[in-house]
Amino acid sequence: MADYDARSSPLTKETALQALNTIIQLHFEKTLEKKQSIDKQKKHLFNHFLLFFVFLALVLSAESLSLRLRCRHCWIPIGLLSLSFLVFYVSVAQTLRCINGFKYQRRCHKLTLGLATERLRELRRGGGGGRGGEGWEEVVEVGYQEPPESYFGKFKRNWAMYFGFLMVVYLFMVASSVVLLCF
Repeated sequence: MADYDARSSPLTKETALQALNTIIQLHFEKTLEKKQSIDKQKKHLFNHFLLFFVFLALVLSAESLSLRLRCRHCWIPIGLLSLSFLVFYVSVAQTLRCINGFKYQRRCHKLTLGLATERLRELRRGGGGGRGGEGWEEVVEVGYQEPPESYFGKFKRNWAMYFGFLMVVYLFMVASSVVLLCF
């Protein structure tokens, strides 16, 4: 039997159009899938914040209503709050890591989608470098695109903002425990 070589038969314009449409559809679906994943992770992040602030409110209200806790016992609620804050911090960090990963993947799919769409427009306009019916492989070949290194700065700024907010919350927890128990 003769070996089949894909390069032996030239790629037609119709086949190239179909291939580019398939690439566009795939990356569009992947973009939507990543957007849904980001939304789902953001809901998880909101739930983490909600549960933590409810827990914080319960602990601080219990401190304010307690007649037995005094200033010399302030290490107990501070230790409990610190431990819960550590668990909260780890869960927020993991959720943000997932969100940033999905955002990066979504950006890659959007860039690839944009390139494939541009190639499709070029092909429909009759472009393709004056190929006279052959050589459509170069137009159809759409590599996976990645954003520039500067794109990671967005994630670092986002993480710094959350980290700063979490540190303010931690300082508020400790200070309010000391104020409630010692003054």
